[in-house]
Amino acid sequence: MENYERTKSTLKQIVINNFVGGISWAFGATVGISIIIALLSILAKNINLIPFIGNFASQVTHYVLQTNPQLVK
Repeated sequence: MENYERTKSTLKQIVINNFVGGISWAFGATVGISIIIALLSILAKNINLIPFIGNFASQVTHYVLQTNPQLVK
């Protein structure tokens, strides 16, 4: 029994601690994914991947508009 600690936290303290922990986790995840996306964007820019993606999107748009003329009004 001596290996276990008894917590005397109130429900309010538990809710506040979990809320602050959740906000911190979300903030950390947002900052982390922003850094990863920024690094991938810089990498894609440096290897000239962006023009390829633009050309691909243009070809897809052109194909969709040719096969579905009712979309153009």
